[in-house]
Amino acid sequence: MGLTLNRYTQKDTWIALGILPTYYFFLNYMLLGKIYLQRLDVFLLATLFTALVWTPAFFLHALPAVYLRQRYPHIRQTWMRLCLALIIHMIMSSAVITLLFHLYDWVDFPGFEFNTGRLRWALVLGIVGNLVANIVHESVYTFEKWSQTISETEKLKKANLQSQLDSLKQQVNPHFLFNSLNTLSSLIDEDTEKAELFIEELSSVYRYLLQTNENALTSLRDELAFIESYFHLLKTRYGNGIELDVSIADGYREARLPPLTLQMLVENAVKHNIILSEQPLQIRIETTPNGQLSVSNNVQRKNVRVASNGVGLSNIATKYQLLGHKGLEIDKSESCFRVTLPLIPVES
Repeated sequence: MGLTLNRYTQKDTWIALGILPTYYFFLNYMLLGKIYLQRLDVFLLATLFTALVWTPAFFLHALPAVYLRQRYPHIRQTWMRLCLALIIHMIMSSAVITLLFHLYDWVDFPGFEFNTGRLRWALVLGIVGNLVANIVHESVYTFEKWSQTISETEKLKKANLQSQLDSLKQQVNPHFLFNSLNTLSSLIDEDTEKAELFIEELSSVYRYLLQTNENALTSLRDELAFIESYFHLLKTRYGNGIELDVSIADGYREARLPPLTLQMLVENAVKHNIILSEQPLQIRIETTPNGQLSVSNNVQRKNVRVASNGVGLSNIATKYQLLGHKGLEIDKSESCFRVTLPLIPVES
């Protein structure tokens, strides 16, 4: 496996700037003792000499670190990666520290006397320094890995939610068209003029459906205009058997809701109730005092039980959920069926 990464973490430079100066100071103190702080020429020369030797060695430690990260990349393998890195880095740093002692001795560095006791302490310092550096690097790497995982999870979650939302949109189109064509089929036999008018209104309604259903949200104003056209189709078929009352308080018409929400609720009422001139289905759309939207109808169940899988209400609830908003509330009684929906402010 080739080394495709040349950095241990994305914060290598900042980690080095935080660790190396402290390391230079203590290492030179181990090499020279108090004279390192007492003579300015020794301090500057030793610091420069150590920096020239130790800085490349510090970044050379990244090679096994990067390899181990590729070999054991998962967070659950942190201890394995950390232990192996510590062993390798301790061997490398011990070799460099020993080399520095012999180099200082070989060049007869001012104020330097080879001392095995100081070498042992310097090796201990190297072990401690490696422990600190590896823990810092591993902490940063683990955090970067965790952040990357969270980011990828969020992207996948958003993609999945968008896919579900798109799927729900596509479920509405054929469902609406199927019911409209059934209505048109009945009208053709009953009244040609009404059928022609129905086709015109259907064209207008379906144009809105195609345009608006591309969006996750639409304004209540546009949705109400659409439902007026849609209700005209129902009125053409059922006559005095169906009534619609709309009462929207000022300030709410620009609020947002998922497209075709009202159409599905009205269609749900039509599907489950008797519609007769002497027994009209009364549908009311209104805003509540707390700024929600209420769609209600009187209950007059058909004698023949209508098969229902709850797809319409489920689709509405799921849309709100996918958009991250509170879902709908359903209230049932012997005389009234009411669905209350949250209206989403424009600034959301």
